Amino acid sequence: MRKFLIKLSKIERRYIYLTLFLALTLPLIFPPNFPQKMSPTVKSVFEFIDTLPPGSHVLLSADYDASVLPEVDPMYRAVLKHCILRGVVPIGMTLYPQGAVLALDAFKEAEEYLGARRDTDYVFLGYQAGFQAVILGIGENIKNVFPKDYFGTPIDSIPAMRGVNNYKDIALVISFSGSSVPVTWVIYAYSKYHQKVAAAVTAVSAADFYPYIQTGQFVGMLAGMKGAAEYEYAVRKIMKDEGIEKLPPAKAVKGMDANSIGHLLIMLFIIIGNLGYFASKRRK
Repeated sequence: MRKFLIKLSKIERRYIYLTLFLALTLPLIFPPNFPQKMSPTVKSVFEFIDTLPPGSHVLLSADYDASVLPEVDPMYRAVLKHCILRGVVPIGMTLYPQGAVLALDAFKEAEEYLGARRDTDYVFLGYQAGFQAVILGIGENIKNVFPKDYFGTPIDSIPAMRGVNNYKDIALVISFSGSSVPVTWVIYAYSKYHQKVAAAVTAVSAADFYPYIQTGQFVGMLAGMKGAAEYEYAVRKIMKDEGIEKLPPAKAVKGMDANSIGHLLIMLFIIIGNLGYFASKRRK
């Protein structure tokens, strides 16, 4: 056994890299779809939306660009589908110029897989310059900030926007971002208008937002690919329960499957290396 451990600990580096490569790529091609248990911050957002009465409105602000697409985009898609499945009207917008195209693709996916109808099941306002001025303007009258939607339709003529004037008519704002934009929503929407806000952010920036959760300034938070996978897994379960056979790609769940297997393999190599080291020392 000792000789075997010593020999195993001296595996050539190229074989280790090859094994790791296979461990990361095969789950993406043949996803095992490991169950994803919701963390408390993700569960808070999920349950908030899940218990909203049909016809409620949730503002989804795609405040991100292509640099954080792998982490943040699956969150946006999952939350969007969740809203539509529960009869909640998602209002899409962005404070980033690049965010409009990225978010629009998510709405098109919702049309394809859920049969969502523009102006009835969802509204897409697109991008508006001004940043803080946009957030403050929505608090006064959203029609002054977005007189028309992304497609040029006047807001007054959109059925899904009837009765929506400001934050009083919006149940929740979720800022999807790879930067500090969610804090801007807290400062200008939560502090002044008492608007409920949630965040969906990258893993590397998540630590900066936990104080806002502890103080109740955020309803909850989706953090990194893990948060995206947890929410995505729950939404796909709803779709299956409702008999929807054609499901969209589970990008976040696939990513977490590969991530989990890769980390487990690295831990295994570390254990083998240490066992081989101690076995060789003992022999001496």
